[in-house]
Amino acid sequence: MASFEASSRDEGEGSNQTSLKTVRESLIRQEDSIVFSLIERARHPYNAAAYDNSSLKSSGCSLAEIFVREAEHLHAKAGRYDNPEEVPFFSEDLPLPLLPPYNYPQVLHPVAASVNITKTIWNMYFNELLPILTTKGDDGNYASTLALDLACLQALSRRIHYGKYVAEVKFRDAPMDYSSAIHDKDREALMRMLTFERVEEMVKQRVAKKAMVFGQQVTLEEDNWSGDTLNYKVDPTLVSRLYSDWIIPLTKVVEVEYLLRRLD
Repeated sequence: MASFEASSRDEGEGSNQTSLKTVRESLIRQEDSIVFSLIERARHPYNAAAYDNSSLKSSGCSLAEIFVREAEHLHAKAGRYDNPEEVPFFSEDLPLPLLPPYNYPQVLHPVAASVNITKTIWNMYFNELLPILTTKGDDGNYASTLALDLACLQALSRRIHYGKYVAEVKFRDAPMDYSSAIHDKDREALMRMLTFERVEEMVKQRVAKKAMVFGQQVTLEEDNWSGDTLNYKVDPTLVSRLYSDWIIPLTKVVEVEYLLRRLD
């Protein structure tokens, strides 16, 4: 704790302003990753067999779970989860990296590692988002489908758990304001302090516009650029809803959980 506080003081105000700018830029870049990953996944139908726990009776879990577990084992060997921005869905028994760990800057309080809502993200993605993102049907391309699911899951998890960084820079900007609510364990007060409806509305509009731009069928025929008749690869209103109903609320859950531990 002492070393973390000392390093935070050493950074100074200039570093804090840089962090605010960096966090904002990262959130905008992550919008691109999420929109592109959704566009790619929407190319395939739902492919229900990949998510059926009864399909693989010997394992008792779905092909999707096996795929993600195996992928995370490989990614762990490459050091993916040494990066505090990355949170695995199945953290138990992950192997150590094969290369020496990279020395990532210690921006977050050490308690950040205890804030993990991957189970909620997993259930949201497979039970709520995926059925409305994809069309009904089965094209048999389970390996490609699950690779795209993994990309979506990782992008969503990174964006939502990035709330730890959002909370940290907000706390550093007004430590006295937040400390009172933290000491009182007042989740509602913290949620109010973290909520900026105008900014949230701007984010929802921006990601919908990105879905329009990234998801257009580009041709050389001028008639296809009339605007009203465009067929998008993923519905822009769905992307806006994803942020409104899930990404923004879950990010704020992460922010609150992090702040409640911030003074430990």
